[in-house]
Amino acid sequence: MSDNISPKRKLITAALPYANGPIHIGHLAGAYLPADIYARYLRLIGENPLFVCGSDEHGAAITLRAKKEGKQPKEIVDHYHELNKSAFHDFGISFDIFHRTTDPLHHETAQDFFQTLNDKGVFEKEEKEQFFDEEYQQFLADRYITGTCPKCGNESAYGDQCEKCGTSLNPTDLINPVSTLSSKSPILKKTTHWFLPMQNHEKWLKEWIEDGTIDGIKHHDPKSWRKQVIGQCKSWIDGGLQARAMTRDLDWGVKVPAENAEGKVLYVWLDAPIGYISATKAWAAKNNQDWKSYWQDEQSEIVHFIGKDNIVFHCIIFPIILKAHGNYNLPVNVPANEFLNLEGQKLSTSRNWAVWLHEYLADFPEKQDVLRYVLCSIAPETKDSEFTWDDFQTRNNSELVAIYGNFINRALVLTHKYYNGLAPKVELADSDYSEVQEKLNEFTLNCKSYLSQYRFRDALNEAMSVARLGNKFLADTEPWKLIKTNPEEVEKIMYLSLQIAANCALVFEPFLPNSSKKLASMLNLNTSSWENLGSSKLIPKNHQINKAEHLFQKIEDQEIDAQKEKLSKQANQNDLEYEAVKENIQFDDFTKLDLRLGTVLEAEKVKKSNKLLKLEVDLGFERRTILSGIAKHYSTEEIIGKQVVVVANLAPRKMMGFESQGMVLMAENSEGQLSIIQTDVNFQNGSCIA
Repeated sequence: MSDNISPKRKLITAALPYANGPIHIGHLAGAYLPADIYARYLRLIGENPLFVCGSDEHGAAITLRAKKEGKQPKEIVDHYHELNKSAFHDFGISFDIFHRTTDPLHHETAQDFFQTLNDKGVFEKEEKEQFFDEEYQQFLADRYITGTCPKCGNESAYGDQCEKCGTSLNPTDLINPVSTLSSKSPILKKTTHWFLPMQNHEKWLKEWIEDGTIDGIKHHDPKSWRKQVIGQCKSWIDGGLQARAMTRDLDWGVKVPAENAEGKVLYVWLDAPIGYISATKAWAAKNNQDWKSYWQDEQSEIVHFIGKDNIVFHCIIFPIILKAHGNYNLPVNVPANEFLNLEGQKLSTSRNWAVWLHEYLADFPEKQDVLRYVLCSIAPETKDSEFTWDDFQTRNNSELVAIYGNFINRALVLTHKYYNGLAPKVELADSDYSEVQEKLNEFTLNCKSYLSQYRFRDALNEAMSVARLGNKFLADTEPWKLIKTNPEEVEKIMYLSLQIAANCALVFEPFLPNSSKKLASMLNLNTSSWENLGSSKLIPKNHQINKAEHLFQKIEDQEIDAQKEKLSKQANQNDLEYEAVKENIQFDDFTKLDLRLGTVLEAEKVKKSNKLLKLEVDLGFERRTILSGIAKHYSTEEIIGKQVVVVANLAPRKMMGFESQGMVLMAENSEGQLSIIQTDVNFQNGSCIA
């Protein structure tokens, strides 16, 4: 969009959360809170943005959760859609619509999109080899495969992405791939898919990312984009884009609308972003609006709020799809955040190392704004940041209570004490406490400016500076000491204090909506517009001020201790970590296994592998070489001499240049730790396990 055209509309999207689990604070800090702050800011300055989101209910992540819980995918998505929708609402995320991708409207929209692209020849239909699980007799979607990331060495990378380094992957990129269904190495088997040749779009993508232009026309200012977004996109483009399959062999998702496509669904990263479009359609139909005006009008702007793990999909794959279609706008900004850590560790849903939003709302009723304040204060905008319960308590008690809350309480209590709750009848000249008035205007202007630049941490700090200004102003002037000797001056002090309080109610609204509403009620302030933000005349003289109430409550040590204990317990319990029991087998199937006791005689690390140890195991009747993925759990010194259980009749397998002649059985907990399975008594090597 040209710089000299003021957009008539703005469309704000927040990443569609997978409906396979609840929302945690990492999700909030990454996408939803900054998106909400921005939407609220735009409304306050007189714009009318459309803010859309919804549940992403397709893809392998859903089916994996369903298998784990022994349920159908529909049961899973129905439960988590409602749970998360309710949690977002109670937290104050002001979506105009929270849609879902299982809605028939979405299926229709996604299929029409695919059909248009297919008819235009955008896709390339090819037969290629794909990983196949022989035990389960099914092709493996990206999330059904894990292995070692070729970029960073993370041994738990998924087939579509490494969540440690953020690299987007193809399943065949993984080193030592393993099926999540059978825990065995998959084979390659031919299947047909529709591919998006991303390499054909490198030239215009590079211009769009680096220069902010499309077909030589200015679209956006690339300097306004975050460095990590530009950097990750350039890295991908400079490394050479590759074709990516836009279909998958699954029985859950949007059916591929093409001939000979039975058993195939749309790739989730084609399906899910189109969810923004179907959500807009659903909202427009309900509100008698034209959805195309948000997606296809040249005077409309789109902003995507996401976490850094979704950059490549929103800045490369989805823009290619939109431009290839030919009738859609591309985003003018994608302010992606980095990751939020928790108490010194990476947030982990699998280990239950998380603060879940719905649980927080239950544990801290009426304290939504405290969490909003803390998460925005530590927002990982340019680098990873960390949430701790101690810091949460400190920011509440030392900042919200001791500074902001203290100032408001003083200003209102003194107004009632001195003037029966009426604003003083005084005319405040520009020269009266001019420095304070100037600072008030400066801080509010800075807040506006930072919000327009997606610098929400800085914006919140400026808002807090207004509260600090008021608190310091009362502390310095000490009206309670002047009231008897100079009541005229106290009138000016209290009048200006009420103006600062009114500005607090307005400037904090994007960040702390509940508190701002409460403060506006106490001040009897009936405007929510930012038109006069920074003014010293928001409250007219003789204006009735309502009774003061505490804006914030102190959080005690025992409340924080309880949360720390809860976090530790839930991580240890790992209620969500039990794998679903596999399909029943017959007794005859079990008897085919030949399990023997053996003693490890020698052990050495396998070169070029962080995972494998080469073991020499004495089975009594013979000595065998067995490769075992236990290098991160046992040193060579620790494993030597241990008696282990070996699958003795497992077919030999070539690995890392060696032939592995069996398998050592291990127990694995939910944290991925491995432990040797042993007998109570050391029996003779070669003894059978019955």
